[in-house]
Amino acid sequence: MRHSLYEAEHDEFRDMVRAWAEKTVAPFHAQWEKDGIVPRDVWLSGGKQGLLGMDLEESYGGGGVRDFRYNAVIDEEIVRIGASGVGFGLHNDVVGPYLRDLATEEQKQRWLPGFCSGELITAIAMTEPGAGSDLQGITTTARRDGDGWVLNGSKTFITNGINADLVIVVARTDTEATAAKGTSLLVVERDMPGFTRGRNLEKVGLKAQDTAELFFDDVRVPAENLLGTENGGFFHLMENLPQERLSIAVGAVAACERVLALTHEYVTGRTAFGRPVAKFQNTRFVMAELQTETTIARTFVDECIRQLNSGDLTVSDAAMAKWWTTELQNKVADRCLQLHGGYGYMDEYPVSKAWRDSRVQSIYGGTNEIMKEIIGRSMGL
Repeated sequence: MRHSLYEAEHDEFRDMVRAWAEKTVAPFHAQWEKDGIVPRDVWLSGGKQGLLGMDLEESYGGGGVRDFRYNAVIDEEIVRIGASGVGFGLHNDVVGPYLRDLATEEQKQRWLPGFCSGELITAIAMTEPGAGSDLQGITTTARRDGDGWVLNGSKTFITNGINADLVIVVARTDTEATAAKGTSLLVVERDMPGFTRGRNLEKVGLKAQDTAELFFDDVRVPAENLLGTENGGFFHLMENLPQERLSIAVGAVAACERVLALTHEYVTGRTAFGRPVAKFQNTRFVMAELQTETTIARTFVDECIRQLNSGDLTVSDAAMAKWWTTELQNKVADRCLQLHGGYGYMDEYPVSKAWRDSRVQSIYGGTNEIMKEIIGRSMGL
């Protein structure tokens, strides 16, 4: 099917991103998987190439273009080479809008130039050991003290957690109120006393992505590091979660397309019982099914991107995109691994890594069960 989401300028941008990724990332990612982290130099290179902060003002070093299609191109090209450790999506698609829309002018001058250059790597800390998709269950607190806040608590499963220089922390600032009315966003910077990092967590997949535990022990956060409105953090989160979930969906569809391409190459070249695996009816039927569902997913996600750009993307539509595409990503990875036979279980074949990396997609950004709750409630159920 012919897709019409991207225009000539996006195609030119894609060529640039692809050339950068193939030179700067692809040859080294296997080593980063062993290291469990992506070097900071990659961020500096990405910033120099103009891949960070595309939608931020040019005066701060950004691209000056508020068009999520550019973000999607970067996400797709990083997925295309299997570079699951490069945390640009979290930086650009998730953290970026909080700083763009909520930061004061003084905060923007402090943070955005480094954000765009790659000198300042960002993360957002929502999940806690006892609170994941249920953000109202967070227990990290920040109490007023003089002209600032004293922050206590812990977070876990934080993407970019080891590399991060700036972390947006979700904390309860009014423990007498409900979480929906007593939560704020506080920006914690690398060298603040009392802010420490735990392990770089070992995971089933996404091996090169630094995912960490974060601890806050009487961290003094100055008043000027409050992001957005005091006790309005829950509302800010609800405003920004649809784009985060769409970003996950973009990556999921790109991953489906990549694995299908890898599997097409394998089944047409591999023989069994004297003929190519692709010539067996089961192979053709499986590939046809997966290609059809991936095309449908691509069409829906493309429309969601259009609606995000126009300001019309709803919470429920973003939830639909997130749950459907990530379930499909897991299905495609699993079925395509099966078509590879024993070779699919070998690390040297990229389908095995794609299979491992896909599993978390239906968990983070809000589990798919929560996505279905959101959709069901939007239906009045």
